[in-house]
Amino acid sequence: MNCTEIKCDIKDIALAEQGENNINWAIKDMPVLEQIKKRFAIEKPFKGLRLAACSHVTKETAALCLAMQAGGADTVLVASNPLSTQDDVAAALVKYHNIPVFAVAGESVEQYKSHIQHAIEHKPDLIIEDGCDLVSTLHIEHPELADKVIGSTEETTTGIIRLQAMEKEGKLRFPAVGVNTSMTKHLYDNRYGTGQSAMDGIMRAANILIAGKTVVISGYGWCGKGCALRAKALGGNVIVCEVDPLKALEAAMEGYRVMPIAEAAKIGDLFLTVTGDKHVVDVQHLLSMKDGAFVANAGHFDWEVNVGDLKAYTTEIKQIRPFLEEYKLNNGKSIYVLAEGRLVNLGAAEGHPASVMDMSFANQALGMEYIVKNKGKLENKLHTLPESVDMAIASLKLESMGIKIDTLTAEQEEYLNSWKL
Repeated sequence: MNCTEIKCDIKDIALAEQGENNINWAIKDMPVLEQIKKRFAIEKPFKGLRLAACSHVTKETAALCLAMQAGGADTVLVASNPLSTQDDVAAALVKYHNIPVFAVAGESVEQYKSHIQHAIEHKPDLIIEDGCDLVSTLHIEHPELADKVIGSTEETTTGIIRLQAMEKEGKLRFPAVGVNTSMTKHLYDNRYGTGQSAMDGIMRAANILIAGKTVVISGYGWCGKGCALRAKALGGNVIVCEVDPLKALEAAMEGYRVMPIAEAAKIGDLFLTVTGDKHVVDVQHLLSMKDGAFVANAGHFDWEVNVGDLKAYTTEIKQIRPFLEEYKLNNGKSIYVLAEGRLVNLGAAEGHPASVMDMSFANQALGMEYIVKNKGKLENKLHTLPESVDMAIASLKLESMGIKIDTLTAEQEEYLNSWKL
């Protein structure tokens, strides 16, 4: 709304000045992406190409869009999550940077789907995605446009799972780079970013003390490891629920209790899902929880916790405070649901700090460049960025932090590459 010079759908263009301040604040803590942006501005690797980004509309995402724009990309941004949009940032991108944005905080499902259509109408050559909604919609509804896409990058575990399914069925019509599989992404973003931002969202939404509480983490991938680590550091008694024997074993060896969710549901005080799967905490688990238990999700979609089906067992849903609802159940107990079961770190807080997204979005930007440089050479499947790109990003981050490391001598390198004694 209030869009005059370029087509868009945002809350209020008057919020632009505050949004620009927030974007500039984030950029100060994103030195790796800024170095890439400066090179892009000179080399213009995306000149003449159309980019559709379906991501969380935050100040950090704005920095990525500006880097892509500097590289010559004709960019459009739409929201990948109805609750994560920062309306002031959306306004700033429209007013000050001429980037069409279709995102409104709290938008309806119908509005969300219409925004995906705007991204498709842009007829993108390149796609940056957070969850694979745009890519899957494009394949289902507009396969003729999908055939023209050079490639996409995917940020999330959920999105990668969907891309893998498309590849397995032979349905993927263009190459995709799963930046979530890069070490500089899943180590830095998933472990340290999700660990901190999920706890931040929980504490903002509920203002509860973590110390002394039994915290149940469903999923012990990189995100789960980070959440368990931060919950433990805050004094929580952590339980991990897993389906993968190796991950469950690792959690046990790290000192966490490991058990099925059906058992953990009866003793937990705070539940956090980080799996990327569906109904990880299902209705029967919710009904067996203690009176006053808190439930949150830091996976991707809002179906990790089966809040939808819980409503059939609910006598009243009461809004306690922003992003905190009390579900009064017909068994006499109450369950507190944070951020409607959507991403608590983005719905109730601001997501990862800019310094974390610096690494993730460096992967996104270089992933886009990798796709363009290898146009016509990559198979229509899910790819991982070369290790050399990962190492380059890590080196840039260390440099920005003022950290120096050793290098191998010629003798050491020869020794490591030889099988002789």
